Amino acid sequence: MNQPFLRAGLAALAVAAALLPGAAWAQPGDYPSRPIRMVIGFPPGGPTDIVARIIGQALGDKLGQPIVVENRPGAGGNIGADIVAKAPADGYTLLYNTSSITIAPWVYAQVNYDPVKDFAPVALTAEMPLVLMVNPSVPARTPKELVQLIRSQPGQYNYGSSGTGAIEHLSSAQFTSMFQLKATHVPYKGTAPALVDFLAGQTQFMMTTLNTALPYIRDGKLKALAVTSRKRAATLPDVPTVGEAMSTDFSSTAWQGIVAPAKTPAPIVGKLNKAVNEVLASPQVRKALAEQGVDALGGTADRYGAFIQSEYERWKAVVKASGARIEH
Repeated sequence: MNQPFLRAGLAALAVAAALLPGAAWAQPGDYPSRPIRMVIGFPPGGPTDIVARIIGQALGDKLGQPIVVENRPGAGGNIGADIVAKAPADGYTLLYNTSSITIAPWVYAQVNYDPVKDFAPVALTAEMPLVLMVNPSVPARTPKELVQLIRSQPGQYNYGSSGTGAIEHLSSAQFTSMFQLKATHVPYKGTAPALVDFLAGQTQFMMTTLNTALPYIRDGKLKALAVTSRKRAATLPDVPTVGEAMSTDFSSTAWQGIVAPAKTPAPIVGKLNKAVNEVLASPQVRKALAEQGVDALGGTADRYGAFIQSEYERWKAVVKASGARIEH
């Protein structure tokens, strides 16, 4: 074959390959060569957004390219997750996900992604306990006292949440089911309105994430009875776990991580995983997260994938027992 024609043909193929959506796989050593979009399925300024931006800023510095946060709230995180599931698998679109990706498919009648098949796990980033709290007007100082009060007045106690199928709802439902309590769930459109009524005494108890609850607990506006993790929270060292207080294995935490679209090349996932783990090991990042009541985690991509699978199965049983279902 004529050498000039051969060289021209190879050059044309190289240009065409560079224009393909997933072309970054060809030269993973050059990744990233442009800004990375990180989608969050929740509103700006919320607990997930705050943590994601702390990690995203440090991750961008580590990778040498900015991480551009894009908030796409709605449907319990489903809108953001669906966007990333359908994005090109080139490493330039990531999802900062929460445990909602393993809960929503069991709650919503229509979910357009599969949390196991449609994403490439990058890393488990953070975990935060929920806090079991009561309005100060409720005469309970411990989880046992709360259980006794609810049992003495079946159906008279209400608990709020940010919405049907939210982790606050399902964790509270898990608690009431475990101790055979008759209490009424009151769903709200977000944590903020749920807290307004809780502070006003319209609902009597609630579980929400530690970083959301801390300001109200510290101001004495709400009374913390227990945290839902397996160990005590460093920011509330005098507050026991539910397991301690009730001699049970109850635990429920809100966890977060980063995933990419399925079929994202392994070298890119590996580079992201390494960078995320280095960020999470940074004393500055760990301190910033700790101030939010959040524990930095980390680990391999494979381990995160196995964790997502196990959580997906775990929440299936919890959702079924709660009866939570959203048909639209």
